[in-house]
Amino acid sequence: MGSYVGFDIVPRLSKGLVDKHNWERALKIIRERYQNDDQVEVKPNYIAFKSDPNLLLPLECHKFLRFGATIPNEDTGGLRNYIDTVSRVASCWFGSRVRDWDEGEGVPGYYALDDVKRSIKSYKQFDEPEVPTTLAQFVLGTDPTRELNLTLYEMKPVLGKGQGLVARLNIAKGQLIISEKPFFTTPNVTSAARIEKQISIELRKLPKDAQRQFLSLHNNFPGKQPFSGIVRTNALPCGPDSSIGGIYPTISRINHSCLPNAHNSWNSASGYENIYAVRFIAAGEEITIPYDHGGPSDERRRHLKDAFGFDCDCSICSRQPAELKQSDERRRQIQHLDAEIGNGLRLMYSPGDCLKDCQALLQILEEEFEGTPGAHLTRLYYDAFQVCIVHGDQARARVFAERSYRARVACEGENNPETKRIQKLMEDPKTHASFGLSMKWKSLKNQVPRGSSSDEFEKWLWRQGK
Repeated sequence: MGSYVGFDIVPRLSKGLVDKHNWERALKIIRERYQNDDQVEVKPNYIAFKSDPNLLLPLECHKFLRFGATIPNEDTGGLRNYIDTVSRVASCWFGSRVRDWDEGEGVPGYYALDDVKRSIKSYKQFDEPEVPTTLAQFVLGTDPTRELNLTLYEMKPVLGKGQGLVARLNIAKGQLIISEKPFFTTPNVTSAARIEKQISIELRKLPKDAQRQFLSLHNNFPGKQPFSGIVRTNALPCGPDSSIGGIYPTISRINHSCLPNAHNSWNSASGYENIYAVRFIAAGEEITIPYDHGGPSDERRRHLKDAFGFDCDCSICSRQPAELKQSDERRRQIQHLDAEIGNGLRLMYSPGDCLKDCQALLQILEEEFEGTPGAHLTRLYYDAFQVCIVHGDQARARVFAERSYRARVACEGENNPETKRIQKLMEDPKTHASFGLSMKWKSLKNQVPRGSSSDEFEKWLWRQGK
């Protein structure tokens, strides 16, 4: 008798450079920790803890699913201590991806036992090396969702909101939740009668099942034009500031929050809308995206009421008055700083102030969005890139482009056309149309400092003290 205890890493580790590097650092600590323990042996392909035949750590990180064992009532072999120690080390490098479980406490592991057995069996031999086909694959690895073929969500009633999408499994930050093609797209036509006719034409082109799915979508504007009411309630713009909207079988069910845990992104090349997690989403948590365009709560709620017909009672809008007032002030600061950064004359003649505003905006975004600004980072880092490249500073521009690129991969995917555009700027900043309008900050792209501490690097990057 005993309790099956351990931890899983979710989603599973990829073959990408980041996961491999962090895994190697974790294994290095574990080897050093147990170098004098004769119950721990480093094999050619894995580290073996002799107290249990399944207590193994592969050297190839992408094979790992679970580190666990059945702990007897009298744990003379120190199994619990091994598991707890390795879990703490893994958490240092992989954070919330490390999921501790204890079946004796009613908390099951994430992966099926058959999958765990297959993964452990694969430890015994190395895989053939693979050549990554993209920079993102080299750095970040492949998409764990595709690797595991998981459905990460379920559609179900949400209290006070009708139907919504709820996480069926834990979802990691940066993970693609769903990719979906619209029923059809429609322009933003002000005449309800005109758009009603256009939608009728589009509906007749759809299969019967798709027609029923469309008609089952919620309508916050019932009346003489039911089709246009459904579109008005559920359409998402096909890209930032687009006048074209798409209506989707599943994505249109995702509800709004002013503090969303996901980001919706239109891929103009594929014609699909993609939803990515901008922070860790726990199993059972509702998946939400923003319908609003920012600003303080009174502006947001007015827009949501006019455009979508509902009163927002999200976690921000339902805060106590004093807390909501603080949030509103941060949102106003975000609007103000964004406008200042976007001032072309100021960018040309006061670039140092613009860069300071970018850094100030970053701090406020981190505070307002509780450490997960999501898609806001893509624009902020691109703005900082533009400040630098306009004045010939390729070194800093390269770093900001890389940060913008990584933020875009995390919330829009590596195949998004805008992500690819930023990738090219990361590789060669001077290809930007505004490069060198001034050479006030002239530098080459390879003049990024090496070997400095994190604090020193950030001071250099933001030109502090200059």
